[in-house]
Amino acid sequence: MNIVIDSNVLFAALIKDSTTRRLILEFDGFFLFPSYIFDEMEKHRSELLQKSGMTAKEFETLLQLILAKVLIVPAEAFKPHAKEALKIVGSIDPDDSAFFACALAYPGSVIWSDDKRLKKQSKIGVLHTVEIVDLMRR
Repeated sequence: MNIVIDSNVLFAALIKDSTTRRLILEFDGFFLFPSYIFDEMEKHRSELLQKSGMTAKEFETLLQLILAKVLIVPAEAFKPHAKEALKIVGSIDPDDSAFFACALAYPGSVIWSDDKRLKKQSKIGVLHTVEIVDLMRR
């Protein structure tokens, strides 16, 4: 099973030493992440650094450790699924359609997001952090 992580999960792992961070770092595999969201993260790097309370060097080290666990999916891999993704999640939150397109590009994928609204659709599984913890215990 592939797990697509949404940007808030990634940001949470960068900002706070938490269960989310440990799950990402200890996972025996890779998470999927749409490429343009990585670009968005770069735009907010200074804000994330400030919220983390880390030095720039500590933050960069953590970011590299996390990115070693993430497969950044290029737009050309998920763009063909953009329309279908928008149909699935457009009425809930169109900003999340890239995560759904990424999941559609890798059949059998689920999305790791703590946005409860995303569970209103039934086409792609959405797991909250608590469910990811349970999944990884198996």
